[in-house]
Amino acid sequence: MPAASTTLRVLATSVIASLTVTGCQALDDAGQALGRADLVNDLAARMDRALEQTWAADYQRPGGKTASIAQTEDPLRSAYTWPAGKITVTQEAFTRCATTAGRTSCTLLPPVLTAGKPSVAVYTEAGKLGLVTPPAVIRLLTEAALDPAATIEQSDTTLAGHHATCVDVTRSGDRFDACVTTEGVLGSFTGTLDGKPAEVALTGYTETVDPTTFDVPPGAGVVDRRRAAS
Repeated sequence: MPAASTTLRVLATSVIASLTVTGCQALDDAGQALGRADLVNDLAARMDRALEQTWAADYQRPGGKTASIAQTEDPLRSAYTWPAGKITVTQEAFTRCATTAGRTSCTLLPPVLTAGKPSVAVYTEAGKLGLVTPPAVIRLLTEAALDPAATIEQSDTTLAGHHATCVDVTRSGDRFDACVTTEGVLGSFTGTLDGKPAEVALTGYTETVDPTTFDVPPGAGVVDRRRAAS
């Protein structure tokens, strides 16, 4: 994730530089572009800082489904859990779990290098499964900030008792809404990811995490491939 945030800052700087070099845009257009870049940088910085902290968040998904994200900074651990599966990164293992017909099976793989942010690996795997992740939302914001035809409207709200900054984005006929809390946690998202409708809304947030959150689900079948892969 650090690389992603750095990319966002570079892209935002590119917007500013292009306005400075050409000098052709009207002042109002330049102000709007700078405002978009500033907004993206702020949201990216919040999420980036949150990757180094201890917290847990619960989400509501369409159809009454749920999801949760949890991480701790000491020891470094991160987990993304939803009814059909779980992805966990700890210093001992990289674990993937899947639940089918009421039965859960988990595969333990060697731990991954995370540069102090295990959620990077967790979000990467969750994104492959179509789950909403902060990096995916940041990517959409970045694309919108670099699109002169995009409109980005900012507002504020409260989600699960926490203040959040929200954006309503429209570009190329598409529209999405996203909110990020002051703590840097994704508050909500409604839109399209990889061509599929996606929606989540924060229902709970805490800065204390139950250690069992990172355990293999009770009763799960376990295949340990850590030794075989070493």
